[in-house]
Amino acid sequence: MNNTQGEVPNIQRTGLSPLLYVAVAVTFLLLILSFRTIEEQGDLGLRANVLSSFELSSQRAPVPGTPELMFVNHDTLRAATPPLTVTPQILGAIVGQLEADLRPEITRYIVQKEDTVASVAEQFGISLSTVIWANDLSSNSILKQDQELVILPTSGALHLVRPNDTLSEIAGWYQADTKKIVSFNALESSSAIFAGDFLIIPNGIQPSVVPQGRLTPLANSYFIYPIPAPHRITQGLHAFNAIDFSNGSCGESVYSGAGGTVQRTGYTSIGGNYVRILHPNGVVTYYGHLGSILTTPGAKVYQGQLVGYTGSTGWSATGCHVHFEVRGAANPFR
Repeated sequence: MNNTQGEVPNIQRTGLSPLLYVAVAVTFLLLILSFRTIEEQGDLGLRANVLSSFELSSQRAPVPGTPELMFVNHDTLRAATPPLTVTPQILGAIVGQLEADLRPEITRYIVQKEDTVASVAEQFGISLSTVIWANDLSSNSILKQDQELVILPTSGALHLVRPNDTLSEIAGWYQADTKKIVSFNALESSSAIFAGDFLIIPNGIQPSVVPQGRLTPLANSYFIYPIPAPHRITQGLHAFNAIDFSNGSCGESVYSGAGGTVQRTGYTSIGGNYVRILHPNGVVTYYGHLGSILTTPGAKVYQGQLVGYTGSTGWSATGCHVHFEVRGAANPFR
């Protein structure tokens, strides 16, 4: 009897042992799951802290063009950038490297001793007529040392686009092919030309007379000087119907010669930093070699409005000045 009573507890202990093991196992699994949840929550918290710190630092010191960030495989921070969907022409315009004043490149050449029109043409591999037409010379012209010449990148002619000129008209005037003009000048289409653009007409023949442009006649006092008094001219009329102005120092104010709309701004290897302004009568003025630009394309400007400061950017061998061109009319300061 005592033995039987003594065995009951042993039987009960033996029957409870499996349940105890199950309880321990369940408890262990619950602990593992709890630790994992805590770890994941901690990981998310860490990510939140990283992103929060990034956002705060971005607010303190914004960085232009900084891409959005995303996590990859839960442990790597990478930039999330959209696919490139712009055309090369649009991208080039955005970074200021592809526009009408840059395509194709026209060269300025300083005449050396013993140079002739024929030798210059041979040196650059273009026809004699091309040099004559681009520089308003004749076959009998004698070049002077240090004279500046415009050199086209191929044989043909140079045309300054006037308001309402069409590419088909231009091709007809120069006995040229419209498609070749579009291709050589990297135009997006036959309509992508603007007043003030220079077009290379490959294999074009200079007409004896180009039909009258559709311009409003200019009054003698239409333009004001582009820099403050005493308006010192450092180089008289030269390539591209230009006059150079400088009072002898860098950073002088450069003013709009007349009211109009800023057509283009940018940089070229020859003109440096430049501003182009389209005026109501269709004439375009160009301000080159600027040290800095103070306006943007599309901006409306008044006569005498500050558009930049003089500099020596681009192809400039005479120090700080402004290269002031008038495209489509006579330069009043020559």
